Amino acid sequence: MEILRLALDNLLSPPVLGFALGLVAVLVGGDLRLPDAVYQGLSMYLLLAIGIKGGVALRASSVGDVILPTIAAIGLGVLIPVLAYLILRRATPLSGLDRGAIAAHYGSTSLVTFTAALVFLEASSIAVEGFVTTLLAVMEIPGIVVGLLLAGRAADRSLSWGASLHEILVGKSILLLVGGLVLGVLTGASGYERVEPFFGALFVGILTLFLVELGTLAGRRLPDLKTAGIGLPIFAILFPILAGTMGVTAGSLAGLSVGGATILGVLSASASYIAAPAAVRLALPEANPGYYLTASLGITFPFNLVIGIPLYLEIAQVVGG
Repeated sequence: MEILRLALDNLLSPPVLGFALGLVAVLVGGDLRLPDAVYQGLSMYLLLAIGIKGGVALRASSVGDVILPTIAAIGLGVLIPVLAYLILRRATPLSGLDRGAIAAHYGSTSLVTFTAALVFLEASSIAVEGFVTTLLAVMEIPGIVVGLLLAGRAADRSLSWGASLHEILVGKSILLLVGGLVLGVLTGASGYERVEPFFGALFVGILTLFLVELGTLAGRRLPDLKTAGIGLPIFAILFPILAGTMGVTAGSLAGLSVGGATILGVLSASASYIAAPAAVRLALPEANPGYYLTASLGITFPFNLVIGIPLYLEIAQVVGG
């Protein structure tokens, strides 16, 4: 089957194998963690590289091409955390506060899953609209805000919305993505040619190194599953399929290509472990990070990396066919 071939190709790609290496190292008692300064530097590189490349492509896109996909992305950013919260209420014994924290993570997006999907589609010779980076930035905020709102309502207390929104908007992920988009739009294709050897040719190698670190982080979080019940790991696998299918369908209806619809599906199915944890730690300090980080980073991230990305492509090909 085509889906199995795609999954195998993705499983054997250097970034996915890098993640597996970090995970296995933890399981056998090894330690491949990167120094914090190196980890932060790699994160900044990936964000800026994606932003610049997306900005170059955005400059060549018409406003009409971007409007409907952007509206679809915002709608998904609001709907997905609500669905996650309601499903978690049925599937787990977690408190409303913890359900809201998890919903904020699944309503937001994963930069590295997005990046791995771009690399996978490029290796499969499937074109993607350049402005999809804009959709990543657009979906980052509403999902977190809705999740925090649901958690605050469940806890019957007010949240520091000003501080939470400020944390999201001035965080490195948003600043570098949006800043990269602006740089890409201003410099255009001719300017990008001068930095392509750094931001283009080295991209997959640096992503692989970054995923080794994430593999170690995920491996260290797996023991937290024991206290969450069986419902949380089931949710962390099945919910991305539901959200990813919604994203692919919305992308196709909004006029995206098969590659673009796949990316919107990946964004919808992914769970944040950069922007959302920072916002949740600030607004919901009582929420258990063992739950939301284990679900998003320990289960959903590797599932999407190995199985989800080729699955959403297959769905996009069926829907767009």
